[in-house]
Amino acid sequence: MIKYVPDMTSLVLEEIPGSLTLAVEISNCQGNCKGCHSPFLKTDMGEELTPAVAARLIKDNFGVNCFLLLGEGADPVALLSLARCLRMEYPEIELALYSGREQVEEEIWQAFDYVKTGPYIEEAGPLNSPSTNQRLYYHGKDITQRFWHKKD
Repeated sequence: MIKYVPDMTSLVLEEIPGSLTLAVEISNCQGNCKGCHSPFLKTDMGEELTPAVAARLIKDNFGVNCFLLLGEGADPVALLSLARCLRMEYPEIELALYSGREQVEEEIWQAFDYVKTGPYIEEAGPLNSPSTNQRLYYHGKDITQRFWHKKD
């Protein structure tokens, strides 16, 4: 079972370049990042994120062209099943996953258009820092540097 936190679900423009993204915070995080911005997401909290709930979220947020899971939760079978259902019902919407793990399985690469890897390391900085250890991939191609804006 995948659980999400309804009150933390929001439309965002910064997480996936060029997309109006519905960002869904997933609980039961298996990571252990020092300096984590949401340590409470390590707990078993929130509501079940079923394909029907995800469909309602998409329908309630007109114009969304990307569905982002911020975390994997603790049930990889349910995660991949949710991705397959969304892919079939909404082929026009891209799917994204912020994993936080260094390596992800081939099934993850196949299920999601965007995959962010790497735990948050405070000293390295977030994705928009050129020194970050984290990477965002689009269909396997590293697009991380799209977050590194030049400062005037």
